[in-house]
Amino acid sequence: MTLIGRTRARGVETLSLDSPANRNALSAALVGELADALTDCAKDSDVRAIVLTHTGNTFCAGADLRDPPHPDALVALLRQIVELPRPVVARVTGHVRAGGLGLLAACDIAVASAEATFAFTEVRIGVAPAVISLPLLPRTDPRALARYYLTGERLDAAEAARIGLLTAAGDDVDAVLAPVLDGLRRAAPQGLAETKALLTAKVLEAFDRDADRLTALSARLFASPQAREGMTAFLERRDPTWVL
Repeated sequence: MTLIGRTRARGVETLSLDSPANRNALSAALVGELADALTDCAKDSDVRAIVLTHTGNTFCAGADLRDPPHPDALVALLRQIVELPRPVVARVTGHVRAGGLGLLAACDIAVASAEATFAFTEVRIGVAPAVISLPLLPRTDPRALARYYLTGERLDAAEAARIGLLTAAGDDVDAVLAPVLDGLRRAAPQGLAETKALLTAKVLEAFDRDADRLTALSARLFASPQAREGMTAFLERRDPTWVL
């Protein structure tokens, strides 16, 4: 069973996260399939841009706690999106949590409908948004990230757009996307690739500088007793022992 749906219309390849059983969580298998699909798109000269979207009411619930990808694999996927010589546009009509926000931040443009919600929930299970900070910190308001990283609060689409997590939000996500995709279709492939390289240079500097350190941090935290308690509590739908 494939975990990534694929369609194409007028040079735009749509890749859909299609793992509703676990709310499109980042399992090792889904990360591998998405990386393969992106590789195919990069090799295909008929692909002008990529839309990354989802089935169901959740764009991505974060890491699959039962089958998590290795931190190195997640770093590689996020870097692949950033480095891809085609623009990648996120289309969100549902919830985004934890590692899913890393996917969102790696995309060049991110658009969501008004009903979408977002939360950095890592701190509540005893870990930190380590690897996903590679694309997030260079692109998002630092004061806002301090609040939402530390509290795990839920934010709506309007707030996500205000802090730079989204490019735009609106009641009709496809109406918001229409002029974006029209502009990408009108752009020359060389122009798109070189312009994207200009825009992502600072993000890639963060990968070069911090990826090893944040990968090690992620691995250490997920192996810790507090994280085991946090993940067990999450799966058992109860509060972890540290909640006052």
